[in-house]
Amino acid sequence: MDVQTKLAVLADAAKYDASCASSGGDKRDSLDRRGIGSTNGHGICHAFTPDGRCVSLLKVLLTNWCVYDCLYCINRQSSDVQRARFSIDEIVQLTLSFYRRNVIEGLFLSSGIIRTPDYTMEQVIEVARRLREQEHFRGYIHLKTIPDASPELVERAGRYADRLSINVELPSAQSLKTLAPEKDAAGIERTMSRIHLRLQAAKEARREADAVRALPGAAAAAARPAPFAPAGQSTQLIVGADDCDDRVVLQLSSRLYTGQRLRRVYYSAYSPIPHASRALPPQAAPLLREHRLYQADWLMRFYGFTADEIVTEAGFLSLRHDPKLAWALAHPEVFPVDANTAPREALLRVPGLGVGSVDKLLAARAHRRLRRADLLALGPSARKALPFLVAADHRPRAGDVQALARPAPQPQQGALF
Repeated sequence: MDVQTKLAVLADAAKYDASCASSGGDKRDSLDRRGIGSTNGHGICHAFTPDGRCVSLLKVLLTNWCVYDCLYCINRQSSDVQRARFSIDEIVQLTLSFYRRNVIEGLFLSSGIIRTPDYTMEQVIEVARRLREQEHFRGYIHLKTIPDASPELVERAGRYADRLSINVELPSAQSLKTLAPEKDAAGIERTMSRIHLRLQAAKEARREADAVRALPGAAAAAARPAPFAPAGQSTQLIVGADDCDDRVVLQLSSRLYTGQRLRRVYYSAYSPIPHASRALPPQAAPLLREHRLYQADWLMRFYGFTADEIVTEAGFLSLRHDPKLAWALAHPEVFPVDANTAPREALLRVPGLGVGSVDKLLAARAHRRLRRADLLALGPSARKALPFLVAADHRPRAGDVQALARPAPQPQQGALF
């Protein structure tokens, strides 16, 4: 099989993993040192997937052969799909070739399990090692950590990768045991914990080294400790492959953010696969549910909401309204909020106000009383906030909130070309 055919097979096989963002990496460039590539993102041409999503990483599997038989996975052992496997040199050369043509800013590399988890992890690490040490590649590298790989291999992976991730896959340990019997939820979290502790140790070592270098007479060129996955770790949850509701999903995400300090939890709506097991749903999960989970995730991370207060009593997010508006409609006793006196925490809960908008309001009201014109100056989304705010010359009118409660018409998918 030639490289182009392998690329078609293994890039398509990697499309189900959503956790491929490239934010958070250390800034590196090759302007003043030997090497190729950077993580600054300047001059990067983005590639578009067939469904219209914009990506800038070469996102492939080392191989789609797998000794595991996870029922929800298209690459499971029992799946009747075309199989392929890259050699280490092929992935290295593909990455360099795409980068030199300004198509990508880095590499996202995962793999099916071949032979053993440790053997697979060694192969994945060797790709990153050659890129860093032999080709002096300074771009972004995201490595998927193989479940049950040894701690020593995870340590090595962190030396070369900007980000590590290990997928939890399903929201409950029982679901994982049923649908992916070779995987162990407790073992996955143990690996996460090891990565978390190593990330904390690396951060502390770099902080101490910076403090020493700042002392009078210290050598300015003193070497900093080697970084360990400076962009942190992330994970992915498949939504809709089991009967877990949104509350369970968000409670797990909240626990991972708090306990493991994950940078991101990614959500992927379950999509039926050919010859699927009867244990799986026959229909795909709504993409709108995935979208609502991302919105709710944002509220937990930046707006002070908890998982339990975001979801409805039925355990699911509203599909009619975004989570913040749905919460506001369910808590009329909290509103309206006075834009001139309310604390930051209260303003962050106003639909239509983002973190940046709230900070602008706080800065402006330190010098004058806020008026309706100040609210409208925040942009189009501010009109959504007006029914929930009081200003010097503005009070919500009866019926404003009820008008927002009416669902907007569903957008229609247009032709891509």
